[in-house]
Amino acid sequence: HLLEHMLFKGSETIGTTDVAAERVLFDMIDELHEDMVAAHESDDLAEVKRLEDEINRLEDQAREFVVTNEFDRILSRAGARGLNATTTSESTIYFVELPANRAELFFALEADRMVNPVFREFYSERDVVMEERRMRVDSSPRGTLYERHLSTAFKIHPYGQPVVGLMEDLRRLGRRDVERYYQDYYGPNNAVLAVVGNVESDDVAAWARHYLGPIPERLDPPMVESLEPEQTEERRVIIEWDAEPALRIGWHVPEATHNDAAAIAMLSVILTGGRTSRLHRRLVTDEQIAASVFSSTGPGNRFPQLFQVDVIPVHTASTETVEAAIYEEVKRIQDEGPSDEELERVRNQLEAGRVRRLQSNLGLAFQLADSESLFGDWATTFKSAELMTEVVRDDVRRVARRYLNIENRTVGILQRPSVSR
Repeated sequence: HLLEHMLFKGSETIGTTDVAAERVLFDMIDELHEDMVAAHESDDLAEVKRLEDEINRLEDQAREFVVTNEFDRILSRAGARGLNATTTSESTIYFVELPANRAELFFALEADRMVNPVFREFYSERDVVMEERRMRVDSSPRGTLYERHLSTAFKIHPYGQPVVGLMEDLRRLGRRDVERYYQDYYGPNNAVLAVVGNVESDDVAAWARHYLGPIPERLDPPMVESLEPEQTEERRVIIEWDAEPALRIGWHVPEATHNDAAAIAMLSVILTGGRTSRLHRRLVTDEQIAASVFSSTGPGNRFPQLFQVDVIPVHTASTETVEAAIYEEVKRIQDEGPSDEELERVRNQLEAGRVRRLQSNLGLAFQLADSESLFGDWATTFKSAELMTEVVRDDVRRVARRYLNIENRTVGILQRPSVSR
């Protein structure tokens, strides 16, 4: 996640008035940071404070050479909009919209920051990420529930680790660590590029060869060898907080490329896809014991993941009541399967959502890049409708029976301290 921030800081030529002077200061700051980590480990608080003050002083000096947001301004002057990035469990995604006649500029800038990035303002930006973590997780009841639920469900696999990182790891992290990681893995051979718009494919290929082709290959990302063992009993985690209660249930299901993925996607919509879905109708509309309910799969797609149901109960309903109602509806699906009318409605909903995502150039680019990255074939973007058509009632019932069982589930509950189970 920190690298997502860093790559907006520019390069050796963008974002600076004197990169050589910056480098001298960076070396001094990084040495002090390594000393500060050692002081933390020996609990020498006076030395930690002295080193922090010295780092801040040198960072102020380095900041005098920074041309703030120059990367963004170059693109904006060319008519670009929406420059941003996002980080998931499996990738960091950068995106921007710009006029077709300035598309080549994107390749030039991307190659520059891929080859010559400068991680300026590193420690202050790291502090921003640490503050994000405090706000979204450490000081957030639902953020804490989400993180603890994942770490309870995934005991071994990296999906159990938060994308933003753990606070202790962030505190120890130095610029040199991130530079090494970047130089090892961030290169064209580990990237997927999607370009959508009024441009010629031959031009795009030529720009890619010219600007990105000369960049040396990076290492392949390390294989994930710590596969999650099969769960054999229910796990529960209870978070006590003076906040509105919440319920989160997760069942282990296969990766997004598995043959069961389409049936699982349809099961999700049958349960929580809109006002006519089974759980919304029962929990929110009929019994009025929940304010909201939705389901999803995650936190990633490449490896076995979770089918997750998230519910916010109303203040008059207990989490036990809501949880029991969910299991009753799941059992109905397991016993009877969906109706033909439900299947047709779900197919229409999924197809309508797919069409909406593909209506904008940016939405189409996201889908193409995702398909190429996950399936190794961008054309998979246009095949999802046929996959849904092939799913029948027995497929949905089968995946509900196979995966949504008690031994395979992890339950997370957010409750007030006065509540006892």
